[in-house]
Amino acid sequence: MQTKTSRFAETIVSLAKKAVVGEPAPAYCPGKEGYADWVILAVQGFKEYLGHDYRKLLDVLREIPRVAESLGLTVETLPHFSTVCARKQEIPMKRWRAMLDASVELYELGDVQAIDTTGMDRVQASQHYAKRIDYTFEAVKTTLLIDCETSTILYIHCSTKQLHDTQVGWQVLVRNLDDLTAVAADKGYDWEALRTKLRSENVTPLIPQRGPGLRGWARNLIIFDGAYHQRSNAESVFFGLRRRYGETLWARTWFG
Repeated sequence: MQTKTSRFAETIVSLAKKAVVGEPAPAYCPGKEGYADWVILAVQGFKEYLGHDYRKLLDVLREIPRVAESLGLTVETLPHFSTVCARKQEIPMKRWRAMLDASVELYELGDVQAIDTTGMDRVQASQHYAKRIDYTFEAVKTTLLIDCETSTILYIHCSTKQLHDTQVGWQVLVRNLDDLTAVAADKGYDWEALRTKLRSENVTPLIPQRGPGLRGWARNLIIFDGAYHQRSNAESVFFGLRRRYGETLWARTWFG
């Protein structure tokens, strides 16, 4: 009987291989090449799944031979935890984003998607470090596009600049038109050009107007009476992320 862990192993390895361009490289080549990118991506997936730090994670994986086999490795050839930490820094952001895109294919998306933005606190390590890298921002503006039925994250956008929600919304939604049916957003995304673009792609905009006149008021009433209430699912996803990872961002890289 296949265990939940072995099913996860098959899934995360499949996603990791999809995230690399062309034929996946061999899992391990002795010498300079070392471990393939998809192996490091998959190990990162196990870290999130099991909730261990890297040192303990690799100890646990060495006790699960079937997981090592799913990575194309043996227990003896599993990477050292320090190797994973170092190699992770070298993998480009496009690979991590490809992992996110591939994971969306695992779900049957619903008829309503939602977009929302919040500020994630970013703690400065030290005044010396902040001055050395010209680090002045205190929060990362984080935008999520989610599917309301499954709470699947379709896209994530992070910025240290205080861009207006409409500009971020345009960038995020236009990049994901193939996954959209109807988009719910608050009044911060009120921009007629954005609504027009969505309608031209057969996507229903559920975006109320700011300070509407009589006609706009009637339009808002229709939106509020429809599927607009599902927008709160995006806030629930933010709550879940904060509960899982904490209120403050500590990583120094975007994928982190």
